[in-house]
Amino acid sequence: MIRLLVALAILVAVGGIKLPIEHDLKRLHRQEHFRGVEFNLDLREKLGQLGFVAALSGFRAIVADALFIQAHVAWERTEWGRILLLFRHITMLQPRVLLFWDTAAWHMAWNASVAAMNDRTQPRLALRVKAQREYFALGKDFLERGIKNNPDRPQLYEALARLYKEKYKDHQRASEFYAKAAVVPDAATFDRRFSAYELSYCEGREREAYERLRSLYDEG
Repeated sequence: MIRLLVALAILVAVGGIKLPIEHDLKRLHRQEHFRGVEFNLDLREKLGQLGFVAALSGFRAIVADALFIQAHVAWERTEWGRILLLFRHITMLQPRVLLFWDTAAWHMAWNASVAAMNDRTQPRLALRVKAQREYFALGKDFLERGIKNNPDRPQLYEALARLYKEKYKDHQRASEFYAKAAVVPDAATFDRRFSAYELSYCEGREREAYERLRSLYDEG
């Protein structure tokens, strides 16, 4: 509770800084023809030019927590574009916090993608599928950048493996990322097994998957 109150106090204190930033964001949205969500993965480079991190460098952790609260509120309102922009700021402020990368990917690749596919205001299936895939790509981008910032942690490799498995139906890539997670310190014991399971769905590699599973069984 104290952490929450401090975060809210900081938000009020830096309100004068945020106003010009939010103005720049709105201008940037118009320039990018922002409609609900911006799918250009290079937008994060443009956001960096706003000087947000430099302006709030002394309050990185607290501001990131406060923005995380805002992102949760945006999720309750299904404001996917706002969620995207907030998490780009959050992960820029705190790139070593796995929760932020994982949650950002979950909102994009799971929640927003489902909302896009079920969007009743868009009668054309092809456009709904296109939007869904773009959200998949946004989720994947968060996880890939999270891994670059945290190559020594297994959780984001596992999350990316799940994304490939559940969203792209790409069992080979899922197997690869479970295998990458397995060799990272503090990896879960199931990572090697899950890697073999995913490999078993790949045509022509069933025998290899069986050998891996048999080896794990023999190890006890």
